[in-house]
Amino acid sequence: MNTMKWLIQREYWENKGMLFWAPAIVGSLMVLFSGVMVAFGMNMNLQIDGEKIARFHEMTTIERHDLANAFGAAFPMVATPLYILMAFLIFFYCLGALHDDRRDRSILFWKSLPVSDTETVLSKVVMALVAAPLIVAVIGFIASFAIMLMGSIALTFHGLNIFSDLISATSFWLSPFRMLSLIPIYLLWALPTVGWLLMVSSWARSKVFLWAVGAPLMSGALLAWANAGFKLGLNIEWYFTQVVLRLLGSVLPGNWMIFDQGARQAMAQADRGDVPPASQVAAFYNEAYASLASPTLWIGVAAGVAMIAAAIYLRRWREEN
Repeated sequence: MNTMKWLIQREYWENKGMLFWAPAIVGSLMVLFSGVMVAFGMNMNLQIDGEKIARFHEMTTIERHDLANAFGAAFPMVATPLYILMAFLIFFYCLGALHDDRRDRSILFWKSLPVSDTETVLSKVVMALVAAPLIVAVIGFIASFAIMLMGSIALTFHGLNIFSDLISATSFWLSPFRMLSLIPIYLLWALPTVGWLLMVSSWARSKVFLWAVGAPLMSGALLAWANAGFKLGLNIEWYFTQVVLRLLGSVLPGNWMIFDQGARQAMAQADRGDVPPASQVAAFYNEAYASLASPTLWIGVAAGVAMIAAAIYLRRWREEN
């Protein structure tokens, strides 16, 4: 346990610029730009149920309560750009996680320590699937809260004080915990991409990005060519979605909306204009939890675990041969 903790700390300090400072800077810029927009957007109008309310003090108690509920439920979603950035950070972190040690020969030093290849690879998996999402989630909460606070203060200048409604809204207090509860689900859905990238990072001697991205795309292109030329009747769209895209895009947060058909259909129903925003956000969380029953998820988990095991073996084999 102490060894794993030390390895995770090592990964963090070696990649602090990528895993901490990059999202911290982007989060700060989001808050800054939001502040500028609030400062220059004082003449804003609000629409509820498609009807414009020229002056906020005309809102009824129910409308104010609905607005506070929407704010409370959706404010963590304000950090969506950070979560998209996280996907790219995890992608490139995994891509170089095992290759960089071999490229600069520092692997010889690490192999001289009483640390197994299994522990080394698993520490990188934990960093990619647990530590990095937690870091980004915390930064996202801080940025989202600051932006929501600025928006709420701006509303007071228009005669609308929603602080009391916001503080009394259950959704406001539950939203951070709901967002954190998605991390285990994200971990499972992201395993195929993390496993694939670590396996390629452990195997490829050079041009890791080309191998990691080019091999799945080329296989899909060749399969599409063979299917068209020889009339094989293969479902190429399924291959690109469930194989190529899962290998390359599973680190994208909320990817179950892409790969799980049931989740897509349910969200399409919840995305109607007559559904309150708070209910739409609740539907997003519900479908995330429901995706745990998807066979697609567990097939991907099995494939991801197998590729991580292959990465462990290849890391050992590469240096022994």
